[in-house]
Amino acid sequence: MSSEINNGHFYNPSKGNLEFKEVIKEIYGYISDEPEFFYDIVVGCDSPSSDKPFFPIAIVVLRTGAGGRFFLKKINYPENYMKKFIHWKNRILQEVYLSCELALTLRETLEKEFGKATPTFNYQFQYIHADVGERGKTKEMIKEVVGLIKSNGFEPMIKPQSFAASVVADRYT
Repeated sequence: MSSEINNGHFYNPSKGNLEFKEVIKEIYGYISDEPEFFYDIVVGCDSPSSDKPFFPIAIVVLRTGAGGRFFLKKINYPENYMKKFIHWKNRILQEVYLSCELALTLRETLEKEFGKATPTFNYQFQYIHADVGERGKTKEMIKEVVGLIKSNGFEPMIKPQSFAASVVADRYT
């Protein structure tokens, strides 16, 4: 996992700041507490359209029909790196890149720690949510974003279904 994602903490409203390994334990505990449910794990990222953008990236664990939890990390870059993100297209691509990077690391870690889905650990992790949609200027990037997500082995979700990016992460921009 890159230093942007590996350094620092993820925030959870009820647990506070957690290291990545603690997030993994929380996900496992959440699923293990009520194994009769099916769980969907998704990742999404957003960024504000400001001169100094940052990238809130969210891990969302949905307990189908019974709520969910999320873990959020804000990724900041040094001042001299910000010029790269002045153009909105570069910010969108960075959001997707960070989502793919976190999703790959998260999937690998979950499978290594707990194995693939079983009846007692019943989850799927196949979607990455992107903050692009058929309306607005981001529509011209849909093919590029979808291709990037698919090339990393995940299924893309775009607006209005991409709540991990356009609602959860967006709340922290």
